[in-house]
Amino acid sequence: MHLSLTFVSSSLFFLSVLSRETVWDAAAIARRLVDNSTSSIGVMATVFPLDHSSSPAQPFAMQEYYASCHTNGSLTLLFLPISRHSQNILHSNHHAASLSVSSALPAARSPRVSLIGNVTVYTNTTLVPNRNAIQSCYLARHPDARWWLPEDDDAAHIAYWARFDPESVYFVGGFGDKHFIGYIPLEIYQGAPASAEVSLQGGLVEQY
Repeated sequence: MHLSLTFVSSSLFFLSVLSRETVWDAAAIARRLVDNSTSSIGVMATVFPLDHSSSPAQPFAMQEYYASCHTNGSLTLLFLPISRHSQNILHSNHHAASLSVSSALPAARSPRVSLIGNVTVYTNTTLVPNRNAIQSCYLARHPDARWWLPEDDDAAHIAYWARFDPESVYFVGGFGDKHFIGYIPLEIYQGAPASAEVSLQGGLVEQY
């Protein structure tokens, strides 16, 4: 364990020497990218199950709504079992997924971040921690989602609340001679200051 921590520390120091951004700078930029996205839409990636009829074990990526509603950087999802991503997640042993967010004008010199983690699905809505705050936060980012809310008998599809918890964070700040490129330790990402803008608009809830 000591050797592993030493290696990670040395690697972070080496990257910070090569670039002008430190890993802490990168964490703050990454959190702002996710929290302050004008659309709160990222590109989610999942994997087709092994027994899928036409695309077994193949990757699948498509845009997905999210809302940054937690102080530790976890994200709120509206989970619709009918969607391809939801089906892939449910067939994954660890409910694995990734979500990538880029700057408003994506370019090679612009920052982007990929969050790799797992999804907790609350099929029983009474067990959703801070349910009212979560719903208010999500609707503040996606008002059109009012037509798909869980336990709405008039909704177009069955839906559940879900939480996406990052387990690793990969960041590309831009060109490597100036910007940080590489993994941000999870505790540094989680500890980066949450956006004041999101706190005002949606009401962040404590991690759980």
